[in-house]
Amino acid sequence: MVRLEHRDDIAPGVVVVVLDRPERRNAVDHPTLVRLREVQHEVGSARVVVLTGEPPAFCAGADLTGVDEDEFASALAGVLRGFTELPLPVIAAVDGAALGAGTQLAAACDLRVATPTSRFGIPAARLGLMVDHWTVERLSRELGWSTARAMLVAAETFDGERLHRSGFVHRLGGMDAALAWAGELAGLAPLTMAGHKLGLERSAPPPQHDEVFEIARREAWASADAAEGRRAFLEKRPPRFTGR
Repeated sequence: MVRLEHRDDIAPGVVVVVLDRPERRNAVDHPTLVRLREVQHEVGSARVVVLTGEPPAFCAGADLTGVDEDEFASALAGVLRGFTELPLPVIAAVDGAALGAGTQLAAACDLRVATPTSRFGIPAARLGLMVDHWTVERLSRELGWSTARAMLVAAETFDGERLHRSGFVHRLGGMDAALAWAGELAGLAPLTMAGHKLGLERSAPPPQHDEVFEIARREAWASADAAEGRRAFLEKRPPRFTGR
């Protein structure tokens, strides 16, 4: 479900965290999120973390099978914030799909390496769902307003090459490129990197509990459109949304 690899052959303190559900294209379910939170506590003494997925994808989204929505949302929020709170750099190494929760995970990392054909997007509008306010704010900062609007409102997807031009993807390449960068970072001053990361995270506005937004999100998840979106996804057909 989640594999932890110590890559001292690259440089001392380089740790690779691998989402290992290739049969589900590494879609994260509740047990995977619980394990990711545990891993975040286990890598505290590392110098650099690389987050990646077992081929053929980085993370194809959320696997909500048999899961309470509030329980899943709470676990995902803890994992996303957990990566931002680690006192060390976290690199997302993306190859293939990084959709929904995959884009959220990539955005929660400090740095991103992706292959040119990797795909990023938040397809919530195709499923009748909504992401949380923290994700909206994070994507707005990391992607920029224009791209975030296209991704969230129009459910558009973008490839790695396009997002490299806009700055969201810092370097183009595969796992070798991500590990090479991790090796470089492992040689930098840990306290400086931790302090600068802390400053960057604290420069962002604190997450606000927007009751109006939260009501809209809960209504979306409980709507007939959300049920139709899931059925259509499972039946591999276009959804028929009614706005109810």
